[in-house]
Amino acid sequence: QLQASGGGLVQAGGSLKLSCAASGRTVSRSKMGWFRQAPGKEREFVAGSSWNGGNLYYADFVKGRFTFSRDNAQNVVYLQMNSLKFEDTAVYYCAAGESYYCSGYGCHSEARYKYWGQGTQVTVSS
Repeated sequence: QLQASGGGLVQAGGSLKLSCAASGRTVSRSKMGWFRQAPGKEREFVAGSSWNGGNLYYADFVKGRFTFSRDNAQNVVYLQMNSLKFEDTAVYYCAAGESYYCSGYGCHSEARYKYWGQGTQVTVSS
C-alpha cells in the first residue's frame, strides 16, 4: 500500500514537498514513480527512478524545478516541487513497479506500475 501526502494550496512560484510512504511492500525493491492528472486530462508521468535511485527520469515540463528522491531505509519517496506554476495543478500519484529498474518506456508508462497510492491534490494559484 502506498500513501501519498504533502499536497495543498500554494501560490505560483512557491514550493511543496510530496511524500509517499509504503507499507506491505519495500520501496527498496521497486522502481518508483510520480504521476499527475489534471482535470480533464490523462494521467502523465512526472518523475521516477530505479530501486537504488539510479536511472532517474523527469518529464520535460518539470526539469530543473522538481526533484525526485527516495529513502529506502525509511521506505519513503519524495517529490520536491519548486517554482510551481498554475499548470502544475493536479492530483499527484506515487506508484511502484514490480521491476527493480526504471528504464525508458518502462519508467514513463503507467501501465508498467502495479501499485498506486490514492493521490494528493496540488493546487497552484496564479
